[in-house]
Amino acid sequence: MTERIELRAEGPKPRLISHIVAVLVRGGLIAYPTDSGYALGWRSDNRKAQERVLRLRQLEGNHYFTYCCRTITDVSRYAKVSNWAHRLIRQLTPGPYTFVLPATSQVPRTHRQKRPTTIGIRIPKHEIVQSMLQTIDEPILSSSLIVPGMEDEIFDVEDLYEAVHQEVDLFVDAGHIPLEPTTLLDLTEDAPRVLRLGQGVVDFL
Repeated sequence: MTERIELRAEGPKPRLISHIVAVLVRGGLIAYPTDSGYALGWRSDNRKAQERVLRLRQLEGNHYFTYCCRTITDVSRYAKVSNWAHRLIRQLTPGPYTFVLPATSQVPRTHRQKRPTTIGIRIPKHEIVQSMLQTIDEPILSSSLIVPGMEDEIFDVEDLYEAVHQEVDLFVDAGHIPLEPTTLLDLTEDAPRVLRLGQGVVDFL
């Protein structure tokens, strides 16, 4: 049976954060809050958890997920960041933006988008996520918690729990968080290109 814990963003408790990270380290799949809604999270080397996400969301096997990082220093390990892209990321993060960047050799081939070899990166602005990332000391792979058949509905945390409680190992209940997609920016060329407008403001072009 899925474990469920309640944790509010205002001053996350270290004991509960350590427990969440322990579930990830043991190979678990979690549902957790972010600044753009609830998401599914797992360690980047956990292929079984990734397969569970593909089944749950009914995604194709070649779907690529996002690396959630704590700081831009972590980003630089997994992505090649030009000087102008570095300045822009520093300006916009932490916040509701996802960046497409050239991948480094640190990224497994199964996590890279091909032609060109790229990766999705974000630095969330959410105290629970930041505490998790600091404790585990590595990025986690993430996928928006969008359940087939519920894409166009407005649903609360109870609806989400009922939809996934048999599919995840831990559900971190942080109360109601609206699902508001991040703004997706391509930083692989000489200037940023908007791939998707989300809650992140684009006032820098």
